[in-house]
This record gives sequence, structure tokens and C-alpha cells, in this order.
Amino acid sequence: MVSDNEGRFLCLHEFVKAAKNKLNPNIWDYLVGATETETTLRRNRMAIDTVALRPRVLNDVSKVDASVDFFGHRIRLPVFCAPVGSLESFEAGGGATVAKGAGAFGVPYMLSSVSQPGLEACAEAASGPKIFQLYVRGGDEWVDEIAERAIAAGYDAFCLTVDTAHYSRRERDIAKRFVKTWRAANTGMDHQAALSWREVKRFKDKYKIPLILKGIGTGEDAAIACDHGVDVVYCSNHGGRQLDGGRGSLEILPEIVEAVAGRAKIMVDGSFTRGTDIVKAIALGADWVGLGRLYLYALAADGASGIRTLFEILEDETIKALGLTGVNSFAQLNRSHVHIGAPPVILPHVHSAFPLLAEGY
Repeated sequence: MVSDNEGRFLCLHEFVKAAKNKLNPNIWDYLVGATETETTLRRNRMAIDTVALRPRVLNDVSKVDASVDFFGHRIRLPVFCAPVGSLESFEAGGGATVAKGAGAFGVPYMLSSVSQPGLEACAEAASGPKIFQLYVRGGDEWVDEIAERAIAAGYDAFCLTVDTAHYSRRERDIAKRFVKTWRAANTGMDHQAALSWREVKRFKDKYKIPLILKGIGTGEDAAIACDHGVDVVYCSNHGGRQLDGGRGSLEILPEIVEAVAGRAKIMVDGSFTRGTDIVKAIALGADWVGLGRLYLYALAADGASGIRTLFEILEDETIKALGLTGVNSFAQLNRSHVHIGAPPVILPHVHSAFPLLAEGY
């Protein structure tokens, strides 16, 4: 499939430049920022950079296939658009535009409950697999109403975010006295703070739709999630936007994989930006990789067409990374293809995966 932006974007970092030129400075800081010292964000990138690939040679890699299965669908890459609040801040169509772009390429998207134009409208815009992610702002009846709407709208899975019991101090926003509109009007956060394993059990007992828990950061909690029958353990630190001083997601992933022990699927996010990043995550045991800031750059830069083009470039990177690692598919990857503990060569920051940005390209 050929995108319709006439070669405007040929490298992933070009979306970053275009997005920054388009966005209001407050929205740009909301996009690239994290909490307090932004240490967790940097450790996300550091964790990826300290894993090196171990390529095998003299295998026939003339026909590389980067597609994988996803809840009964075949998707072109083992990635999905991670849930992000206020998508309409980056492009007027918000979640509906993301749904169109992701579907046009052939990967899933996960819609945040705090993004517009809402659950049903985004489902109508989708042409591929979709997941609904919920921040809990009410009691059991409130959750049930949302869950039943998501099921009726044809979502493939339902996600509860579990690492937002308190809203963090995002100092880029605080220092500018900038408050997002939805944040100012937000009520019911006491319900998110009170969320417990009781609600997880209740949901699993009542609904057949696959349940994802997003924000698992330890093997201990991953094991408890599996004990409760959770279908997907989502390893995430909210892109470094919640707890400061945490570990990078890829550093956490091996203990999650060990604790899950095949009882559930595994998602991971946290600064995954390049094709080689995806290869590393799958080699270490993830099933699917969430992309957040990366697709937002494309959304802001060129809407649905930009998202589709971004994934086309990422697919090219990924196919080359798989072939040069010596495999024809993600199914052939394993721990032997990575080395943990390699020295990083670039100090980690939100855009350290794009060194050409610093050189003015």
C-alpha cells in the first residue's frame, strides 16, 4: 500500500520535526514530557539501548514476514497504537483519525477513555482490530455500562489501566501553569485510586471479552494477574509519566515473562521507536509492542496518512532488522538473539533514538 503524502516522509525522525513545527508549545511539552525528573522516561530508552542484537548468518532470509496474530486477526507488525489521552489535541479527529490510520496500514489501536470523539465513533472509524482502555471513574455499575458499550461496538479486548492511582507531577506542565481541558474537568479519580484485585475478579467473572491490565511493573503483580485469569499482562510505566525513578520497561520484561510462564499474552511499551527495538522486545518474550509518542508525531504531522506512512517506514526497518538478525519471522526469534548489558553509546532522552535530529537533519 502506497501512502498519499508523495514522499514527504522517508525517515521516522522527520515526523518529529514536522510535529514540533505544527503543535502549540504547551501540547508539545505534554507530548514529550514525563514526571518530575523524567528519570523513568530516560531509563525506558536506556533499557532498550543496553540490549544488543546477536545476529546469525547463512540462513535463507530472502522472504521475511513481519506479521503476527492478534486476537484472531493477522496484523502486519507486532505493534499497536498505545492509548493516549486527548488525542484531539494533536489532530482534530482524535481517536477516529488514529483508528483510520492504523487500520489503513494493518495494525491495532487502543483507544483511551479520555480521548475524543468517543468509544462508538472511533469504533465506526476503524477497519482493523481495536481495544478500549478505561480509566475507572465510577463504581461497578459505571464500569459495566462502559464495558457493555465496548462489547456492543465490537472491540476485540478491554483494558484497565492500573498504574494511575494518583495523577503524577508533570513539571513541564506545572511550570507553565498548563492544565489540559479534560484534566481540569476530571472527576471520580477516587475510584481509580480504590481499584483493587476485587474489581479484576469481578470483571473476569462477568465478561468474556479478553481483559488486559496495563501498568504491570513487577513479576509479582504479573503472577497475580495470571492467577485472576487476565488474558494480557501489559508491562508499562506509562511512558515515564507516572512514577518517577522507576525501571525501564525492557528491563522489567524478562521478569514479567518468567512470572507469566505462558499463562497470558504480554504487551510492553516504553520508548519503543525503531524496528530494532521491536525485534529486541519480541526476542525477550513480548507478544506485542505498544507505540505511543511515535505515532503521535505522525498524527500531528499528517493525520491518518501520516500514521500509515510511519508504519510503512517502521515495517521496512523491522523487516531489515529481522533479516539481518538471521530470521524470517518473529516466531523464529528467541533469547539467543539478544545480549543484555551492552554499553549504550548515546545518553538516553526522549529523542535519543533519532541522533540525526541533533545534527539538524
